[in-house]
Amino acid sequence: MPASPPTAQVLIVGSGPTGLTLACDLARRSIDVRIIDKSPEFPRSSRAKGPNPRSLEVLEDLGVADRVLAAGSAPLPMRKYRDGLPIADTDPFGASRPAPDAPYDRPWLIAQWRLEEILRDRLAEYGVRVELGAEAAGLAQGPDSVTVPLADGRSITARYVVGCDGGHSPVRKLLGVPFEGKTTEEQMMVCGDVEADGLDRGYWHQWFDEDGAVLLCPIPGTRSGWWFQAGPERDRAGAPVPPSLESFRRLFARHTGLPGTHLSRASLLSTYRVNERLADRYRVGRVLLAGDAAHVHSIAGGLGMNTGIQDAYNLGWKLARVVTGQADPVLLDTYEEERLPVASWTLDFASERLRATLEAIRLPGGGLDTAVTPETTGLSRGYHWSSLSPAGSTTRLRAGDRAPDAPCRDAATGAPVRLFEAFTGPHFTLLGFGPGTADALRAAEAAYGDTVRVYGVGTGGPAGLTDEAGHARTAYGIEPGTDTLVLVRPDNHVGLIAPAADSRAVGAYLDHLSGTAFRRI
Repeated sequence: MPASPPTAQVLIVGSGPTGLTLACDLARRSIDVRIIDKSPEFPRSSRAKGPNPRSLEVLEDLGVADRVLAAGSAPLPMRKYRDGLPIADTDPFGASRPAPDAPYDRPWLIAQWRLEEILRDRLAEYGVRVELGAEAAGLAQGPDSVTVPLADGRSITARYVVGCDGGHSPVRKLLGVPFEGKTTEEQMMVCGDVEADGLDRGYWHQWFDEDGAVLLCPIPGTRSGWWFQAGPERDRAGAPVPPSLESFRRLFARHTGLPGTHLSRASLLSTYRVNERLADRYRVGRVLLAGDAAHVHSIAGGLGMNTGIQDAYNLGWKLARVVTGQADPVLLDTYEEERLPVASWTLDFASERLRATLEAIRLPGGGLDTAVTPETTGLSRGYHWSSLSPAGSTTRLRAGDRAPDAPCRDAATGAPVRLFEAFTGPHFTLLGFGPGTADALRAAEAAYGDTVRVYGVGTGGPAGLTDEAGHARTAYGIEPGTDTLVLVRPDNHVGLIAPAADSRAVGAYLDHLSGTAFRRI
C-alpha cells in the first residue's frame, strides 16, 4: 500500500460540526490540519436544530457567529395541539434577554447543513478544504505519528488523529474503545425534511395525542421546508413502518386532521432511537475522540451537537500547544479529564429531560418546552475538578468556570470593547482588576507576551480597559478595593484566580502547563 508522507500535523476524521469546529480552531492557530469524510458529497440534512448560547460564544470566537445569526432565526414559539385543535402557544425564551455577561440569551435555529456550510467557508479562508470520499479503514500508531489507510488504497500520516465521525465511529471501533450504554428500542421517532404548505411558519407546530405525535418545525432560509418528526406507524405485527412520504402523510392526516397532501418531497429520511452511550476513554496514544464518536444521548434539551462543538473547543488549543512544542503531550490527558464528566452529566440530564417531556405531553398543553431549562444554555458547565483549575475564586467565579463577557472601553481611545473581543484568538488573556495588578501585568507581558495578552481593567494605561458601569467587576465578583488577577484560557474558561500580591502565580501556572506534567499550584 503506498503511504502518503506525513503532510498533516493533525488529521480529523469526520466533517460534521464537531470536526469542522476543531479544524477551524486549529487552522487559525497555523496548525497544518487535514479533514476527511467518507461521504461522496456534503449532506443536506437539517438534523440538529442549532447552537445553544455557549456554542454561539464559541462560534463568535471562530469569527462566524454573525453569519450563523444571519442564516438562521430565533427559536420559534411552540404551538401545541390536542385532537387537531390548537390549545396553547408557548415561547420558552419569551422572557430571556441578553445580559452584559452573556450576550446570547437563547439558542439559534439553523439547519445543520447550513451551519456546516458556514464552517466550511470559514475553514476555506485558511486554505483548508474537506476531502470527500476518504474513508478511514485502519489505524497504525507509531512513536511519532499515526498512519490512516483509506478504503481506496491511499493512506494519510499525521502526528495526531481525531475521530469526529459520529455515533458509529469507525475510528472508535478501530481503537477498540468500549462504548457502553443502552438503546431504548421503544422510544423511537421517524424523521425527515419535508415540503409543506398551509401552515404558519411563525410556529413550531406540535400535535400530541394519546396514540402518538407529529412535530413540524420550519427550516430557516427555505420557502416551504420543514423538519418532520413523529412517532412511527406500526404494522399489524406491531413493527415500526420505515419512514416514507406516504407514511408521513398518513401520520400527518391522523394527528392533525388536515389532508396528508399538504406534505410533499420527503427526503433525508431516518429512524431515531434513543441511544445513551459513553466512550470509556477519549484518548489512545495519538488518537482522540470527540462529539458523537465519544458520547450519544437523548435529543431532549438539544445538547448533542452542542456538546460536540464544545469538545472541539476544549481540545483545539491543547492539541495546538502540543503539536507546536509549547506543551508536553500529557496536556492532552486533560481533554478527557474535563470533557468526559461533562458528557456523563449530559447523558443523565438529557435522560431526565426526556422523562419529564414524555410525562408532560400526556396532558393537554404539554410540549417540548419542558426540555428547556437554564442548563440547556451550556453557560453553566465548568471544570472545577480539573487539574487545570487550581484553587482560586471570587464571590461569583471559581477556577474552571466559563469566563463572562462584559462591556468596557479602551482606556486609550474610548472605543467600546467587550471582554469577549479581548479574548478572541488563540491566546491566553490576563485580566488585572485594580491598580495593584500593574506590576504583575507588566511581568507577565514581558515573560509570556507571545502567549498572553494582558489588560488592566479599570487601571488605565495603554493596555487598559475602562469598566465605567462596573459590569466587568460584577461579572467576575471582584470586591471593591481588591486587586485580583484572572487568567483566561484560550477556550474562554478561567484558568487561575489569584490576588495581585501573588505575583508568581501566573508564571507558575503557565510554566507547569508547558512542562512535563501539570501539578496543582
